[in-house]
Amino acid sequence: MPKQTPAQSKKVEKVMHEFKEGDLKSSSGDKVKSRKQIVAIALREADIPKKGETARKD
Repeated sequence: MPKQTPAQSKKVEKVMHEFKEGDLKSSSGDKVKSRKQIVAIALREADIPKKGETARKD
């Protein structure tokens, strides 16, 4: 995985903190319970590509 920028690291940290506080919700509005979901949400919000992929071009 490529190195994260400081802004990306901060975003991932924020998402993990939200989960620990119990405030993180999925797109359907349900609380997130799976660690895999947390990682996916954090990577998506921070715009970090998964292994073997390129960054989004929104």
